[in-house]
Amino acid sequence: MADDIVVVETVSGVIEAELIRSLLESAGIIVELSHEAALSVYSLGIGRMARVDILVRKDQEAAALALLNDYRSGRLETTETDSPEDFPPQPGV
Repeated sequence: MADDIVVVETVSGVIEAELIRSLLESAGIIVELSHEAALSVYSLGIGRMARVDILVRKDQEAAALALLNDYRSGRLETTETDSPEDFPPQPGV
């Protein structure tokens, strides 16, 4: 089973790791984070403790790397902006 899991990226900190997890999962890629238990206890880390490996299944590696490449190069950004009309009013807000 361990041979079926690969590291596609190593980031510094749980916040960046969670952002990347959300990006990949939104594309249907199954993601696990290394050191998840330790980070949940300490919240933030310094140096080596801050490192988080982004792990995906081997059969999803190419898709994950392509998406991460698009993310890092800015190809996922849009030039459109949201206008207030795009969001209906929320009751009680």
